[in-house]
Amino acid sequence: MACCDGCCDQEPCVCVCERRPMDEVAEGLTTKADKIRALFRAGYSRSEIAGFLGIRYQHVRNVLVQSGFMETQLSRPLPEQEATPEASVPVLVRAAIGPGGRVVIPAAYRKALEVDEGDYIVMQMDGDELRVVNDEKEFARVQAMIASYVPEGVSLVDELIAERRREAAAEEAEIAEIEARRAKAAAMEPT
Repeated sequence: MACCDGCCDQEPCVCVCERRPMDEVAEGLTTKADKIRALFRAGYSRSEIAGFLGIRYQHVRNVLVQSGFMETQLSRPLPEQEATPEASVPVLVRAAIGPGGRVVIPAAYRKALEVDEGDYIVMQMDGDELRVVNDEKEFARVQAMIASYVPEGVSLVDELIAERRREAAAEEAEIAEIEARRAKAAAMEPT
């Protein structure tokens, strides 16, 4: 839906003309933090939220940072790294661990990893370092690695099906042999 006065190009529109009233957005929410998050998602600025709730602007900002809605100053690239035009992704970024072990991945890193909110990532410990990769790319890398060990023209699926069929046939033969022994033993017993 396009914005009614053209002031906003976001989907869904979060401009002033389309926002729900603040008291309606906050209705039923019990904590200030819940109200802050809901109002921010509804398109209200931090200063509008602070004024409505009668709290300090810094309180609103802290809740939004801890909830992952905003990056902190420390998670931004260091100034000397921003100055080099060839380095679009900063080499070193400092980030704080939030509640529940949450870490905000800076926008430049998310873009380089080709991940967005809701996407999955794969994490792996590499010595004393944490390695983070795009889930889909890691899956493709593992597929390619496995494929390098499979001879050309061989289908692992077909081989698996054939193996299962051989196992089922062997199991059926074993069951038939057991049944035959039972029948023979039953026939030899005096009645």
